[in-house]
Amino acid sequence: MANRGRQRIPIVTNILEANDRVADDNRRQFADAGVFVVDIMGSPGAGKTALLEATIEALLGDLRMAVVVGDITTTRDAERLARKGVPAVQITTESFGGACHLEASTLRQALDQIDLDQLDVLFVENVGNLVCPAEFDIGQRQRVVVHAVTEGEDKPLKYPLAFRQADLVVINKIDLLPHLDYDVVALRDNLQRVNPSVQWFELSARSGQNMAGWLDWVRRQAK
Repeated sequence: MANRGRQRIPIVTNILEANDRVADDNRRQFADAGVFVVDIMGSPGAGKTALLEATIEALLGDLRMAVVVGDITTTRDAERLARKGVPAVQITTESFGGACHLEASTLRQALDQIDLDQLDVLFVENVGNLVCPAEFDIGQRQRVVVHAVTEGEDKPLKYPLAFRQADLVVINKIDLLPHLDYDVVALRDNLQRVNPSVQWFELSARSGQNMAGWLDWVRRQAK
């Protein structure tokens, strides 16, 4: 009697399974085209767009690049990057609930606007967020977290998944260090606690300070 009227509820053991299948398809498509795809994650205001602007300016004569930008609303970042002379596609998630991340299927739709055969590098600037984007594989080859020194050195401990998933961390806005109470050594220690193998560059996208290491990394990945 106790079971009368009760329904069996199916349990989804891997809610990301469908996303992962599309991500694998994306990854094969990128590999077939010979395109290096990097997922750029970071908090709002970390300097993701500024880093891409400086990168495009420096590498435009060497590499064929395009950008997909994710935001909840507005096309401002894509417009900034398009002015640098590369194809730029904006994904606004407001139309499907204001998602705080990009998924493999949304990137797949944006690819209809891009000729992968004409590219060496595709930058994907994910929605500004240190939580959700790290949970969704979009088919990238590498993941980069942009961290601004204005955010505080404890971010790797507070948001470990993003930093654990990162292949590289760009520590941005170091030109502001003389004006901040910020412990770079503590940040490095926190990064290694969360991701012992992670590589990082300390630079300023705005001033151009220490950009060479990052630019060389992009060139090497694109070969």
